[in-house]
Amino acid sequence: MLIINVEIPVADLERAIGFYERVFGETLERVAADGYAMALFPVDAGAPGASCALVVGDVYVPAKAGPLIYVAVADLEATLARAEAAGARILYPPKAVGAWGRVAEFEDCEGNRIGLHQAP
Repeated sequence: MLIINVEIPVADLERAIGFYERVFGETLERVAADGYAMALFPVDAGAPGASCALVVGDVYVPAKAGPLIYVAVADLEATLARAEAAGARILYPPKAVGAWGRVAEFEDCEGNRIGLHQAP
């Protein structure tokens, strides 16, 4: 199985764009697809990993339950600090997971649970 895209449901697209731009320091691109307003995270076509978008619409319901995505970050503590400053609630503080590195989780401004991973 190869995951190619992740859509994060949001209730307020502008609020979510502001939150994620502050947390990850990236500029998101606003687009529309199939009648849904979206904001695309930058993607490097040659890099591994899935593309990701924030999406608002009647079939997109933010929630802590359900699939959990992990975002690779260079500095777990700095990313968590930016998330908290942007209004996130820390759900799972940084924890070592053996040879895999370290992980943490936060609740975003929309109520979604988002994981962070820092490689060893």
